[in-house]
Amino acid sequence: MMDYDSELRLHNAVLRRACAIRRDDRVLDIGCGAGQTTRDAARAAPAGSALGIDVSAAMIAQARELAEAEGLGNARFESGDAQIWRFPPQHFDVAISRFGTMFFADGAAAFGNVRDALKPGGRLVMMVWQRREANEWSVAIRDCLAAEDGSAVVAARTPDAFSLAEPDAVERLLAAAGFADAAFCDVHEPVYYGAGIEDALAWIGGFLSTKDLLGRVDAAAADRVLDRLRDTVAKHHRTDGVWFDSRAWVVTARRA
Repeated sequence: MMDYDSELRLHNAVLRRACAIRRDDRVLDIGCGAGQTTRDAARAAPAGSALGIDVSAAMIAQARELAEAEGLGNARFESGDAQIWRFPPQHFDVAISRFGTMFFADGAAAFGNVRDALKPGGRLVMMVWQRREANEWSVAIRDCLAAEDGSAVVAARTPDAFSLAEPDAVERLLAAAGFADAAFCDVHEPVYYGAGIEDALAWIGGFLSTKDLLGRVDAAAADRVLDRLRDTVAKHHRTDGVWFDSRAWVVTARRA
């Protein structure tokens, strides 16, 4: 079955290398979801620990079950908001995130809170999307969701996945929060949407933007949207599944 970890299978390998977790590191994983990145960090730090935090209680429950099944006693999880969570001060060696920091309501406060949780010189390593136009998956799906008159659909309730796409703005944001030496590494890997067309359609159907639009249009318009999605997915179907091009940044910085 498709899930977020499956979609980002190639990105996860890139992030794991970039994090370079040491065996005694204390790791904070922001927006950990079902905990794959937290568990990876815990395995890389057998003499350390990894804490994953996510706003979704359901995801955290799943993360705990998976960590227990894998015997990772040095991984733990909390359901909460990293923007305001009271982390122990100057406790962590590294804070990591796989596409979990773009949705902060107050980026300055959030990154300031993460900065305070890091030891002096502690590292921040996060993966974020580059601009929307560089991400085929977003452009293609958005085109399919276009309104019947051809204008772009903007789903008001959809979080902005591209809020940290511009390096200059991110560098200023991090500097204001107390980070230094921000660097950006280009990541050009495709995202995986499933083994076949139906898998991919089901996955895309779960996106907030898709659900938002289909809930607002009549049945005939919804059918036209789904037909466009099916045609687009079919064009991206290969022998090894459905893949869409994407571009991301690995952003690194240290507590000043």
